[in-house]
Amino acid sequence: MDKNFQGEQFTGIIKFTPPLYKQRYQFIKDLVGKYKPKKVADLGCADCTLLWMLKFCSCIEVLAGLDVCASVMKEKMHRLSPLPGDYLQPAERSLTVTLHHGSVAHKDPCMLGFDLVTCIELIEHLEQSELKKFPEVVFGFMAPSIVVISTPNSEFNPLLPGVTLFRHPDHKFEWNQAQFQSWALENARRYDYSVEFTGVGHPPTGMENVGFCSQIGVFVRKYPQTSESAQSEKPTEAAYKMVFKAVYPSLKDEKYLQNAVVSEVTFTAQIIKQSLDCLMSERKEYNDDPTERKRKFQPSRNCFSEDLKKLVVEKSMEPFVNGNVVYIPLTTIFACPKVNRLCGTFEKLRRLIAGKVTLSSDGSAVMFNTEHENEEN
Repeated sequence: MDKNFQGEQFTGIIKFTPPLYKQRYQFIKDLVGKYKPKKVADLGCADCTLLWMLKFCSCIEVLAGLDVCASVMKEKMHRLSPLPGDYLQPAERSLTVTLHHGSVAHKDPCMLGFDLVTCIELIEHLEQSELKKFPEVVFGFMAPSIVVISTPNSEFNPLLPGVTLFRHPDHKFEWNQAQFQSWALENARRYDYSVEFTGVGHPPTGMENVGFCSQIGVFVRKYPQTSESAQSEKPTEAAYKMVFKAVYPSLKDEKYLQNAVVSEVTFTAQIIKQSLDCLMSERKEYNDDPTERKRKFQPSRNCFSEDLKKLVVEKSMEPFVNGNVVYIPLTTIFACPKVNRLCGTFEKLRRLIAGKVTLSSDGSAVMFNTEHENEEN
């Protein structure tokens, strides 16, 4: 028996492990992991659960949700807001999340330019007039690189307890495998997509012909849409109303990048200074045996990385101790992997910390006055 299905096939007792909705969302997450889309839209986003899961995917920079029921989105949309930790440690990527109130039967320019559009258990809720417009809106107008559509497989319904006609009172129809595939293949042909069929929710062993509980079509655009063709169909007025927008702090924003660089430079310089103090103290104790001194030296903090350990024991730093002033060369700090990764160039490092960190007169080193520290102690 399949690992995500538990049940007694002839008694109507069916239990999916994990639950079917989680399997659908995991399918999308796996697809995102494979194709690395930057812009993803979820049509029929409902309580925003899928969007919440996708916001943790590091490749995604734009997330958009659309639903005809604004109240359902508003009830859960707070989960899509940045948390305090997002401000304390901004991500390297940018992320913008928006929610829109509207129908998939209408075109709106805010839904142009997406790499992936998901329609999870959506089409069966559409009226016939909406379903007729749906392909032109999604495949013709939005024209993303990939479209994922899932819908109930009616052939599975006899195995589900309590299901007489449809699985949900709001469903307008439920297709069998042949009906869904016929519809999908026709629209794929019309709008220059290829389509592959799969699903989630395996049937019991021996009943494979029933198919998946939720059938899925993955549409991949054959030819990239030109900006001219998209622009020619662009409506002049917005059809959707934005009900939520969140812009996450990002290191691509220079304000957050500067804060991160200043914090990391200060931390690195303090660690190097403390280690240098330790070296100076141990030099007095083992002045007659430099080899022993180097062997016995251990940084005073367990959080030292191997790279910092190498930096703090270099003798080239010792000449920068001058009386009560300790000079930590910027070149040494820039050699720290995290600082280097944040700044990219030495010139950018100097620009970002200018006026934020105390530097020597020539701007080549971070300065610490130990006399003030001793007075405070």
